[in-house]
Amino acid sequence: MRNKKALLSLPLLALSAAASAQSNVTLFGVLDTLVAVGHGSVSNRTQLTHSGNTTTRLGFRGVEDLGSGWSAGFWLEAGVATDTGAGFASNVNNQPAAGPGLGGAQGLTFNRRSTLSLFSPFGELRLGRDYVPTYSNMGAFDSFGNAGVGTSISALLGVTSSTPAGIRASNSIGYILPSGLGGFYGHAMVAFGENAAGATEDDGNYQGFRLGWAQGPINVAFATGKLKQLGNDSRPGNVGISYDFGNAKVAFGYANERLGTVKGEGIQTGVEWRVGSGLVRASYGDYQRKTGLEPKTRKLAVGYVHNLSKRTAVYGTLAHVSNRGGATYSLNGSVTGANASSRGIDLGLRHSF
Repeated sequence: MRNKKALLSLPLLALSAAASAQSNVTLFGVLDTLVAVGHGSVSNRTQLTHSGNTTTRLGFRGVEDLGSGWSAGFWLEAGVATDTGAGFASNVNNQPAAGPGLGGAQGLTFNRRSTLSLFSPFGELRLGRDYVPTYSNMGAFDSFGNAGVGTSISALLGVTSSTPAGIRASNSIGYILPSGLGGFYGHAMVAFGENAAGATEDDGNYQGFRLGWAQGPINVAFATGKLKQLGNDSRPGNVGISYDFGNAKVAFGYANERLGTVKGEGIQTGVEWRVGSGLVRASYGDYQRKTGLEPKTRKLAVGYVHNLSKRTAVYGTLAHVSNRGGATYSLNGSVTGANASSRGIDLGLRHSF
């Protein structure tokens, strides 16, 4: 009887092994909590917050092998504020809006990414909510990875960054070039506001693309896009280049964009230096709006990340901004008067799984 049960279990084990070989699902995430201190000419602020080194997230992803170089996959990723446990809102139509699910922190939503993909030898077709190409390109050449007080000033102050599709777009169709094209890579995206026919039917529609080349130590790419937004269209654009010397990498980025009649221009330079189990980072950038007194903000940031293991690190970042032309930008929740300066400090712990 025991031998019969063993024989009957063999086909089930074989089927289970085949299923495991063909598909898998992964739970992943990052928990990043820090003490953030901000000093300004008007007021200071100290807070326990999140995402000082890497944006906090919780996600699920999976892929199924369809054979002959084809596969299907999904990616669900939610932002989480580790200091409060709150989730973050999404946006259903790539337009300014308020109300449940649109205006602020709330229950867990897959606001960071919610996509279904079909992979083939010809590239990836990606459907759902995803990063827009211009924001991906900006982050790729930011030594602080668009996280924490060291984040690129162009990402923080860019006239298009705060638009509903300045970072991510909902209702998108994306195409990613396959690997093996001599170092060339690219991402094209269209997204829809999904409005009824009429005067505002195009609002929330987005088109953009990114094209780059990475070979050996060199990486260079540019990206551009356009978002229809209630008669106040935004047109982000940026270019970046980096060179990896082995233990150190230097990068440069330039942004030129427009929101309605307001233009903005910014530069960003940075270096990453790997020292033992740590990483030293530094960056300088400035951003100017081409309107009125043409307010301009300059920012200098330095930081260190010490890896306690492959998944856990402690870090610290110090940043300083100076304003002119009436600019009032300040760091880490502090308040600064026109043309005054501000400084911020991040001290945090990050764990990934």
